[in-house]
Amino acid sequence: MKPRMALEASDVKAALAAAEAEAIANGWPNVSIAVVDDGAHLLGFIRLGDSTPLNARICLEKARTAARSRRESGYFEEMVKGGRHAYLSVPDLTVLEGAVPVIVNGTCIGAIGVSGVKSDQDAQIARAGVQAILGGASNASK
Repeated sequence: MKPRMALEASDVKAALAAAEAEAIANGWPNVSIAVVDDGAHLLGFIRLGDSTPLNARICLEKARTAARSRRESGYFEEMVKGGRHAYLSVPDLTVLEGAVPVIVNGTCIGAIGVSGVKSDQDAQIARAGVQAILGGASNASK
């Protein structure tokens, strides 16, 4: 049987704290942040400031896209911008930049999605959360 890496509660807390800190440090206080596992199930969520209910939904769907595809959600946005409009018909796919998968030793163990500012800024916040997991003490256990 193959051992499986998984995010722990401490990883989720660290990711949310780091992503929140990145948002605040850059003057983006109105974002929503979601952390999901490798199966795209919600593990943690925070809605900052006056982030809209729609942003709360979008960040979760971005994260789910990154977890399911094992790619940054911006990949699909670029594909659509490049003329691959067929991606718009893929079920359960959010084609907006702003989510980053958490990859450990080549395996996706989850993803972080952000919504509330420009898409590249959302992705910057998500990357800060991912870095907190990859550089963190618990570092995703087996």
